[in-house]
Amino acid sequence: MATRKLLEECPTCGSPLTIAELHCAECGTQIRGAWQPCPFCRLTPEQTNFLLIFVRTRGNLSEVEKQLGISYPTLRGKLDEVVRVLTPAEPAPASPEPDPRRAILARLAEGKLSAAEALAQLGQARK
Repeated sequence: MATRKLLEECPTCGSPLTIAELHCAECGTQIRGAWQPCPFCRLTPEQTNFLLIFVRTRGNLSEVEKQLGISYPTLRGKLDEVVRVLTPAEPAPASPEPDPRRAILARLAEGKLSAAEALAQLGQARK
């Protein structure tokens, strides 16, 4: 059986694919579920080759440059590509809505509001 890179995206719409079934060719066992491919499956063949050379040279950038015949800036660019693929940016957490009451209390503490003004604004902030 030929070894092939796992498909990660739907060839029709481009959405991420989920692994749904595994099958043992020897005994016929089938396992069903929903799994995501590993991060290394997202690498292109060129990125995989680069990473293999990088690991074989134990991260010695001069040696990687020699083996691939590329300049240091090109090497850094390739390494940055691999890092981006393996460690996608996580979405920034949604910032909570600022509490208007805290702002009113802060202005009161700074002396920018009188106690009566702060009470009136706090009453309106509840609505």
